[in-house]
Amino acid sequence: MPFPGGLWWLLCCRRGFTLLRRDYGEAEREVDGEAEEEEEEASFELRAQGDQGSLEVSLSQPTRSSSGSERSLLVAEEMRSLIVEKGPGPVEDDPDALVKGWLQREMRGCMKTPWIRPRKYWFVLTPDSLDYYSSNEKGARRLGSLVLTSLCSVLWPDKQLYKETGYWSVTVFGRKHCYRLYTEHLNEAVRWVCAVQKVIDSKAPVQTPTQLLMRDVEEHRDSPEVLEQIYRCNPILRYTSGPLYAPLLPFPYGSLDQSAPGPRSYTTLRDEAVKLFNSLQQLESERDPVPLMQGVLQTCLDLPPLVDEIYCQLVKQTTEPPAPGGQGDLHYWQLLTCMSCTFLPSPPVLRFLRFHLDRTENRFPASEMAKYACFIREALGKTKGRECVPSLEEILVLMQRQEMICTVHCPGAPACSVAISSHTTAEEVAQELVSRLGLSQSPNLFALYEQSRRREQPVGSATLLADVLTRFENLAGEDREQDPPCRLCFKHYGFLDTDNVPRDSLEFALLFEQAHEMVLRGYVPTSEETLQTLAALRLQSLNSDFSTHAPFPRLEELFPPHVLHSRLPPPPHRPPTKCRGARLRAGLLAGGLWGQALAKQRAERDQRLRGRLREEGASTMAAIVEKWKLLQGMGRPEAMAAYMALVREWPGFGSTLFDVDLHASPVGCGPQRLWLGIGAKAVSLYKPGEPEPLDSFCYGRISSFGASDSSTFRLSVEDRDLLFETSQVEEIAQLLNTYLASAGTQRLPRPQEPPTSPPTSEPTVLPQGLCTAAGPWQLRPPVGSSHS
Repeated sequence: MPFPGGLWWLLCCRRGFTLLRRDYGEAEREVDGEAEEEEEEASFELRAQGDQGSLEVSLSQPTRSSSGSERSLLVAEEMRSLIVEKGPGPVEDDPDALVKGWLQREMRGCMKTPWIRPRKYWFVLTPDSLDYYSSNEKGARRLGSLVLTSLCSVLWPDKQLYKETGYWSVTVFGRKHCYRLYTEHLNEAVRWVCAVQKVIDSKAPVQTPTQLLMRDVEEHRDSPEVLEQIYRCNPILRYTSGPLYAPLLPFPYGSLDQSAPGPRSYTTLRDEAVKLFNSLQQLESERDPVPLMQGVLQTCLDLPPLVDEIYCQLVKQTTEPPAPGGQGDLHYWQLLTCMSCTFLPSPPVLRFLRFHLDRTENRFPASEMAKYACFIREALGKTKGRECVPSLEEILVLMQRQEMICTVHCPGAPACSVAISSHTTAEEVAQELVSRLGLSQSPNLFALYEQSRRREQPVGSATLLADVLTRFENLAGEDREQDPPCRLCFKHYGFLDTDNVPRDSLEFALLFEQAHEMVLRGYVPTSEETLQTLAALRLQSLNSDFSTHAPFPRLEELFPPHVLHSRLPPPPHRPPTKCRGARLRAGLLAGGLWGQALAKQRAERDQRLRGRLREEGASTMAAIVEKWKLLQGMGRPEAMAAYMALVREWPGFGSTLFDVDLHASPVGCGPQRLWLGIGAKAVSLYKPGEPEPLDSFCYGRISSFGASDSSTFRLSVEDRDLLFETSQVEEIAQLLNTYLASAGTQRLPRPQEPPTSPPTSEPTVLPQGLCTAAGPWQLRPPVGSSHS
């Protein structure tokens, strides 16, 4: 049955897309939509840098319903001044055309439906805009135009998209629109991207009215009457209770790069700036503003371009609020305090902020706002940037303009409480502890360590302790049951002289505790008999003579656990199944009754191993107790001295050991797992568990050392190059550098710069007692180490 003529008309003549490619209706809708969006957008933000603004800008808070007569900076006039009037259509010999050609534009997600071909248009790039037409004939209608300013951006072709669709993409982000263009040829896509980027780079920087007013305020800061007139005539500088529809500062158009790892995802900078202003307004009524403040600070840390924007928004909201000194106003000041202790704004915003602080102190002397302004001014002079946002505890302290109390544990001595601020470094705390504990005359070196049961790493002397405490708070929030909370510990960093330390001094107690940690971690290779004697001496130093009522520590706190585990039989080795059919049969059997029997066998074997481990531990503890009974009458100092004498028998005592993989062995053993011992006089190589070194190099034999890359350390000894694969490249180099500087040795040249580490303009600050020598060998303080 034939279809009626009306039904054929509905099927074949859809508006915007027909079988005859009559898509002018779609283009008309698109052009009309673009025109309407241009007229309704509140664009008080675009202003060329060369424009001369008058003293009275008279900018009100932008709203979506405001008419053109209510705004002093009109969208249509501004856009008209940026776009050159064009003729009726493209001409082949148009002198203004930089690049022109056929490109396909994405229309409502057609790239996601490959059976619908993208529509092809004639694109023309001029010094002012990117236009597209229905054809390249004279008199063709212009279907759209994208004005190009310094805030526009263009993305390079995506290889992944080409694999999925067969098209190379060219994405141009404009003020209100985004052109996603496609071509089948890579060289054509690159040509368009380079041309558009060149036009964007040639444009003068765009300034917002806020920036112009900041400049006017700076120029007339000595004229109170003019300043009052500026603030009175420009509501954009003052507090507002309404929403913000556009950022106060210019931001590039386009989406953010979401490839960076992180738990949070963001949209565009402009959208995030508007969202942050809404978050700031929520502070006024929040009973507990601390989590919201930390969220704002985290966003600024993730998106550094927003730092200046948040400063400007906070200055705006603290200028002439409806209730000065009220709860909502103080919340703004408290967040501004946290910002000043975390981020440093750009110079123009910093000058504007300092002026705002002075103006607040003059208008409200002896008020809470004036006290916050004074605190912020002092903080801005110390802030240099943070690795982490302030912790919840730090935010609470900053809201009260007080200092935090940091607890530092000292082995063999009571824990010390130190008052710190957001700007206190590990070096300052180490200096205070050295002075407080009476270690100023010691030739050895000391530093702070981040310590847990499983790992230990020195804290770089330039590291802010507030960042370390924030990391501790984040780790505690992850609820790792198998790992105890981290803590700060004060310990030896470099052993320059361990033989002449007085036995009755605090430093000897520190040295004793650090030597015991070496023993427990297996960094003192010796016989099992000696390890049992050391455990007995440890008990004698803790509890004095043997007594059944004395507190008994756990075995793993006296004896190296790995020694007990080495006595257990190794698990049965099963050769891998190579045949695919055998693997399939094994998989089928594992899922049935045979798999249940295997699981039962494994559980029984694990139970037997645990029982064997308990038996070995009981026998070892009995042997330790028998040796402890033989120490009857030995005092604590004598027991500690005997303990240290046994540990010093190992020639590697006093060295810091690093686990490395040697790729160029000086003893002909090939690549193998070794200990790299960095000492005050030499560098030694040890086979793990062996007391004697495989080889040792005094510093006179070392011609150079350095980082070949982020995971390879190069040590040049005379005519040999030793390559060590390790994750602690910077730590090894830093410690070598430290011993050379402490010994007064001339700094050695580095064979090459680490390609992954950008040069730093700030000099390295070493831990307490370390000297910084001049030269190219300045590395960052250590961030991790397997300290012996």
